[in-house]
Amino acid sequence: MLPVVSVVVVNFRGAADTAACVRSLRADLDYPADRLQVVVVDNGAHDAAELRGLEGVELVVSPENLGFAGGCNLGVEHATGSVLAFLNNDARPHRDWLRAAVRVLVAQPDVAAVASKVLDWDGAAIDFVDGGLTWFGMGYKRHAGLPDDGSHDAARDVLFATGSAMVVRAGAFRALGGFDERFFMFYEDVDLGWRLNLRGWRVRFEPTSLTYHRHHASMAKVDSEDNARELFLLERNALLAMYKNLSDATLAKALPAALALTVRRATARGGLDATALEITRGGPTEQAVSGPALAGILAVDQFVELLPELAEARAVEQAARTRSDADLVPLMRRALEPAYDLPRYLAAHEILVEAFDIEAAFGAQRKILVITGDALSARMAGPAIRAWNMADVLAAEHEVRLITTNPLCDPPRAPFAIGQAKPRELAPQVDWADVIVLQGHALELIPAVKAADSTKIVVCDVYDPMHLELLEQGKDTPDEQRALDLVGVTRVLNAQLERGDFFLCASERQRHFWLGHLMSLGRLTPTVYDTDPTVRSFLGVVPFGLPGKPPRQSASPIKGKLVGADDKVVLWAGGVYSWFDPLTLVSAMGELAQRRADAKLVFLGMKHPNPEVPEMDIGARVRRLSADLGLTGSHVFFNETWVDYDRRQDWLLDADAGVTTHFEHVETTFAFRTRVLDYLWAGLPIVTTDGDSFAELVRAEGLGLVVPAEDPTALAAALERVLYDEAFAAACADRIAAVRDRYTWENVLAPLTAFCRDPRPAPDRLPGLENLVPRAFGRVETVRRDIALVREYLDLGGPGELARRAAGRVRRLAKERLGRG
Repeated sequence: MLPVVSVVVVNFRGAADTAACVRSLRADLDYPADRLQVVVVDNGAHDAAELRGLEGVELVVSPENLGFAGGCNLGVEHATGSVLAFLNNDARPHRDWLRAAVRVLVAQPDVAAVASKVLDWDGAAIDFVDGGLTWFGMGYKRHAGLPDDGSHDAARDVLFATGSAMVVRAGAFRALGGFDERFFMFYEDVDLGWRLNLRGWRVRFEPTSLTYHRHHASMAKVDSEDNARELFLLERNALLAMYKNLSDATLAKALPAALALTVRRATARGGLDATALEITRGGPTEQAVSGPALAGILAVDQFVELLPELAEARAVEQAARTRSDADLVPLMRRALEPAYDLPRYLAAHEILVEAFDIEAAFGAQRKILVITGDALSARMAGPAIRAWNMADVLAAEHEVRLITTNPLCDPPRAPFAIGQAKPRELAPQVDWADVIVLQGHALELIPAVKAADSTKIVVCDVYDPMHLELLEQGKDTPDEQRALDLVGVTRVLNAQLERGDFFLCASERQRHFWLGHLMSLGRLTPTVYDTDPTVRSFLGVVPFGLPGKPPRQSASPIKGKLVGADDKVVLWAGGVYSWFDPLTLVSAMGELAQRRADAKLVFLGMKHPNPEVPEMDIGARVRRLSADLGLTGSHVFFNETWVDYDRRQDWLLDADAGVTTHFEHVETTFAFRTRVLDYLWAGLPIVTTDGDSFAELVRAEGLGLVVPAEDPTALAAALERVLYDEAFAAACADRIAAVRDRYTWENVLAPLTAFCRDPRPAPDRLPGLENLVPRAFGRVETVRRDIALVREYLDLGGPGELARRAAGRVRRLAKERLGRG
């Protein structure tokens, strides 16, 4: 079913044009009459008598002339459609105008407005196919006046739609307060499109949504021959638009230059002698000042007059924006376009652009904040390593800060800013950022961002299913506490899933898991799905990565020190946690040691680098088992500290194989064993327990051997093969070389880098989002449906079930009405 569209036509002393426009809407437009409302606003009440006779029209008479902006807003107050369309009264629509526009709105839920293609009345020349915006706030129609040869008929995102033919979601329009009536006419459409884009919506040019326009038929009735009044509005409104919508940093540079340029435009346009008042000159001081010259001077004066109320409007827009000025530069097309071809003016434009460094102001880097709760130091664990590499890759294109809330912050040197902040100190960092990338419990520490009405763009890295870890990790915790801990961690994750604009997980397995989680929380909505049926722009896969540069060994910390120089070394490259199974591994080494005296197992680190992470019981158990089997110091070696992140390559390159073993449980199913990537980096054959996503990779690509869980004999045999079958180990190494390039940090972070190049709110978080076609039943259909439901509930559980369902419906309706209120 098509949505109801309310077409608003504003009339000012143009009854004949308006009547022709309405007749075309009713007779020529291919859109169901019962889904089309036509609202005509008579500005100034000059033509009310003539317009009352129009059929199929709701006439709204305004005693005063509200301008195009105010007239459109008044018409919207009487509109009933979920889609609004604005059409100049001196325009006529192609029969497909509305259907084509509505098709875009339905298919692309993140598009707030459709910019129609507009040709001249004869359909020969271009009126609107694209919009541009200068750095000083003047919007312009690109390619206007050129022949329509079809070369501009590709659909594209634009900064704004022309008000002469625009189709927009009613909810989005109303959420922004409609057109800014201070503009009266001219650039109110530029301002609206600018604000929609700043809030994360898209504006889409659709060439098959076509209209024809007699340009400025209305303006000719009120302006002078020199167009001074139009020039005044253009000059003033450009200042209004830039003042409201540019960020603080950009406005600080652009506004002084724009004011100076307005004055130069005025003097150049009027041919004024700018040196007439030089003290060294004699003669008269008077000059004739034309209306076009006066327009710029008065525009600045009226801009100053409006500043108190503009400041309030600016505060609203800046608080609501989700996108940076740099994000919108591509939509401005040619921001440094001078717009007027006047020699003295062009000279001033060049001077001001250079003096105020305007080009740099509009090319400022996006500001990205990465927050971790893990320790940042030479010795880093998984969460810190992941956050560090995100910051490192993003810093190639953006201004990045990596902030930890952990007390330990003694990081290595980096090409991005690093800092430590207590929770109460995070607010300034958050205010600075355009995009926030967070992990773990970080969202709980910034409640202003956690709030549903926050406009910050948030990327939630949920690569660690903490609640599944806790099921295994908390086995030794009292049952009641364990249950409470699980509820708490699940609540933390739910808060992220309910708030985030983009999510990252570590594998396709995890992606399936989180898709189910998002669906259960109501985030996988039709809007999100219709925007991208793959949902990859909402939930991306970013596994752990490895450095692009191959590892280089500068020392030999294992061979010749812990073990003999010619021994065969199996490396456990990471910490020992409850969800791993080092016990079976030590037992397997006991079996292997009986036939291979030179086989050695080294645990890379037993003490977590984050002082807030306590040692888990599994560490003590594995030490005890190794000692009981007489393996400690002869075949099994524990590095009791933690290896510096940039020194781990020395340990990896001193090993002959890498191993990871785990129990068979749900945590394993969705885990991503990051240490395996270090094995790939070093080219080590891998032995892993079956059950996780890396086991699938090792098996499918032939990178080593996969063994059943808790089978020491099978594990011992696998270790023996990778250590002593040189041909097998070499073949594994060859295949690893072909696979590891996929896992460099630059490659695996591609979904995050792509999102940060064009960050937007999630489609279901866009302001003013509404269903285009609300569910509606007629009285007969409603009765039939309710009778069918009564029968169904009685069959399911009798009167008790019917009463329960009825009570639930009452509560739901009450909640909906309270929400609307």
